[in-house]
Amino acid sequence: MTIQGVPVYPGKPCPHSTGSGCDDYANRPKDPCINFNCGWVIDNSPLPDWMKPENAKVIVIFNKTTWRNLPVDVAVPVGRRIPPRALNWLKSFAAQHGRPLLFSEQVKENGVYQREQLFSAHGPPEFQAHITRLLSEGKPLW
Repeated sequence: MTIQGVPVYPGKPCPHSTGSGCDDYANRPKDPCINFNCGWVIDNSPLPDWMKPENAKVIVIFNKTTWRNLPVDVAVPVGRRIPPRALNWLKSFAAQHGRPLLFSEQVKENGVYQREQLFSAHGPPEFQAHITRLLSEGKPLW
């Protein structure tokens, strides 16, 4: 993502991040800051207690986009990969609730996180094919 013209990704945090908050919270931009809704803090979050981002090492964004009128959830790791326990929970939740899931792995080269992410799709084969096509065409996933 880009915040006020500055690319932000693992290894390159927002210039306003203090490590425990934002040093310019009152002036934060609408997108992505105000519009960001971490699945952990939304009202009636279905995430269990152990899925708090700092514990499960994943940030979940519910309803990030839609596919065939279904909500699509997105999960990004806190670190390089989503740990298996958290990813398995997310895949099970997606299957039980008919919600396609996009999840990523961070690219790390020479010990440094890159801006690029590797996305995978979980859900119906048609959804997976749709995401594969978007990726191959260089189109945004949402």
